[in-house]
Amino acid sequence: MLPEIAKNIVSNADDKMQEAIMFLEEDLKTYRVGKANPSIFNGVTVDYYGTQSPLNQVASISTPDARTLTVQPWERSMINKIEKAILDANLGFTPSNNGDIIRCVIPALTEERRRDLVKKAKAQGEGVKVVIRNARRDAVEQLKKAQKASTITEDAQHEGEDEVQKVTDKNIKKVDEIIAAKEKEIITV
Repeated sequence: MLPEIAKNIVSNADDKMQEAIMFLEEDLKTYRVGKANPSIFNGVTVDYYGTQSPLNQVASISTPDARTLTVQPWERSMINKIEKAILDANLGFTPSNNGDIIRCVIPALTEERRRDLVKKAKAQGEGVKVVIRNARRDAVEQLKKAQKASTITEDAQHEGEDEVQKVTDKNIKKVDEIIAAKEKEIITV
């Protein structure tokens, strides 16, 4: 049975690993993969009366079909500022407005662009794996310090290290699954 202090160390390491995975999932949503996805606009900010505001706070974003995004400003006077912000974000498509809404047609990705996105996704995955391994290393160091301070036994330290390794393996496997799914999504034409 693992002592409470060792359980807390393992739990904290798992929490750090989960945060890194959530960051990865959010980051991968912003990849433009040839399908219309409102999260493409997550990084776009608009000058809203002197304050930089996220696009989704000044307009509604919808996907009428698989290749089109529409942006409907809540204030008509904002349409030109929103269009300029989308252009400035350099997302790989050109918005057009009809005075009421902005339409963005998502172009199909080239084979070269798909390969670049797969490389970028894999690099992000590797970065998250580094964060996970660092969390494992920190947890193992905490367990060793606790054992040296006689807070836990040597057996509890080894048991804790085994638990940290299991959590690490589980989270690295999850990162691999997320990257494989994203790779499949990017490659699928």
